[in-house]
Amino acid sequence: MNPPDEGAATAVARAAERLDAARRTGVPCAPVRDLLPAGDLAAAYAVQTTLSDHRRAEGRRVTGWKIGLTSAAVQSQLGVSTPDFGVLMDDMAVPDGAEIPWEAVLQPRAEAEVALVLADDLVHERHTVADVIRATAFALPAVEVVGSRIRDWDISAVDTIADNASSGAYVLGTRPVPLRDLDLRTAGMVLERRGEPVSTGAGAACLGHPLHAAVWLADTLVRLGTPLRAGDTVLTGALGPMAAVEPGDVFEARIDGLGSVRAAFRSTAPRREDTR
Repeated sequence: MNPPDEGAATAVARAAERLDAARRTGVPCAPVRDLLPAGDLAAAYAVQTTLSDHRRAEGRRVTGWKIGLTSAAVQSQLGVSTPDFGVLMDDMAVPDGAEIPWEAVLQPRAEAEVALVLADDLVHERHTVADVIRATAFALPAVEVVGSRIRDWDISAVDTIADNASSGAYVLGTRPVPLRDLDLRTAGMVLERRGEPVSTGAGAACLGHPLHAAVWLADTLVRLGTPLRAGDTVLTGALGPMAAVEPGDVFEARIDGLGSVRAAFRSTAPRREDTR
């Protein structure tokens, strides 16, 4: 991805300001695709980088990466042919079963994923599945709480990439499982809300295999000069459709071989004025 030119750089700054204002005020904003060159994914990633740099300057720490758009249907809907990625930060991590403040994620939705925690760096120009397996310390079940700073989830690929791949928070299970004990392609997933199933799927729904998604991310980040490092958490992508979230909801994701993980939300939401 080439850096944006001077005109695009101004657009990147304006888009970053719009999204950051939505984060700070808790009021969703208009899409940013009207500020950026049409279909310019490099500019969208530049916005994402600008925002993550702001967060690091505030004292936040990068804990890993998330992969999005791993479903062929969603890629088609947004007009892209590859996944996207976003940055995970320490303040996005929520303990298993702990309550997530309603205001922490704008317009939240939940999805179940396989998380990989790395023991080694992944720095080759091109990686294989074997490279990823060797570099992975263990896998965990995860609930990603996706959210959009953009009003009504009115997003294109440019919007979601700029908005950190619509990432809000994540919850990891606490029982690490070595990859040698798992068949992630066929692993079934059930996501329940208040005890009722709201999403089902399997590992094959994530680019055919969660490890395929991890290979894509490893190669992409090396090209960008920010390779995956030991200790990074990688959310490999949704195993089924995302589910809407309401105040007081409790979600439990169960993935074959990995166990379960719970994400809970506080029962009241603060009132906000929508300053459209």
